[in-house]
Amino acid sequence: MIKNKVSPFLRELASPQFTLICIGLSMLIVIGGTLAQVKLGVLGAQKIFFDSFLVFWSPSSSLKIPIFPGGLTIGVLWLVSLGASFFYRFKYTSKDVGMILTHVGIVVLLIGQLLTQTLSREAHVSMSLGQTRNFIESKDLELAVVMTSDPTSDHVTSVPYSVFSRGRTVSAPALPFSLKVLNFYTNARLLKMGAGWIPEELPPETGDSESNSPVAHVELFDGSQSLGSWFVSSSPDEPQQVSFQGQTYQLIIRPKRIYLPYTLTLKDFRHEVYPGTNIPKSFSSLIHLDDPGRNESRDILIYMNHPWRYGGRAFYQASYGDNDTTSILQVVKNPVWMTPYVSSGLMALGLLLQFSLHLIGFMRKPS
Repeated sequence: MIKNKVSPFLRELASPQFTLICIGLSMLIVIGGTLAQVKLGVLGAQKIFFDSFLVFWSPSSSLKIPIFPGGLTIGVLWLVSLGASFFYRFKYTSKDVGMILTHVGIVVLLIGQLLTQTLSREAHVSMSLGQTRNFIESKDLELAVVMTSDPTSDHVTSVPYSVFSRGRTVSAPALPFSLKVLNFYTNARLLKMGAGWIPEELPPETGDSESNSPVAHVELFDGSQSLGSWFVSSSPDEPQQVSFQGQTYQLIIRPKRIYLPYTLTLKDFRHEVYPGTNIPKSFSSLIHLDDPGRNESRDILIYMNHPWRYGGRAFYQASYGDNDTTSILQVVKNPVWMTPYVSSGLMALGLLLQFSLHLIGFMRKPS
């Protein structure tokens, strides 16, 4: 009775034809995103094609024309189609249990992917042998104002990239002065000119192997009185020192730091290659964890394809550097990381039940 009242639009959403359209769009966007990686890199292509509702074409820097549904739109449409199928197509009999479970698994997979793209956060931590870290660094940038005159610790005030990249005036209770960004350069390098610096603007980098070096022209104010202006960059060799009211401050653009309630120390790093080549075979990091809050003090071995999960984060062995004396770990925080395993289990169980029921029915037929 209810199904007879279903609108034709909902019936079309539940049709196999609409599901095939979603599959076709998924294949096309995967092809487009894969080809775009040559120019944009993996992260750039992922952001434009898969982490968006619409894919835009930009014939000029000021014009964007939508030309294709993005990965989020296709995922939502597919999810709606599956939801309509539950309401309109399925009969909910014992013969359909396997097929229903399989579709539930697909729904869980799609919802998990959408939540992952929304909630997942990636960062990294780089440690040299014997070095201790109590923070990780994300892909986002921050303008850090660090008071370095305290002999016991540094006092850091962080200005998010979304704020300082747009030329805003920034005031923070922890700072005795305010900052105004006069100019911002997405990618530039500072050239020494006499006693000062001037920025040379560079084309933005899009590949994965290269990164932009932003520069901000910052002016400091004590109330309405200007204290001077400085060019602030992401180069650790060019931090700007500012003295005010007997305190020394350092201005630098750096990856956003996320401080942890525990410390990690790199005790050992091993890098093995295939004999006669420079091709990496395996690399691993022996990390010492010290977490006073949980009364944890132990060693952890992190190596390829064997991450360490702790405190809601997963630590993966990602790379290395400095002649095998530095280990780089990728750090992922994904509250729904179990959804692929749950969905795969549901789909496997559903298919097993569906084939088993058909096989039993076939075997019961008289020969």
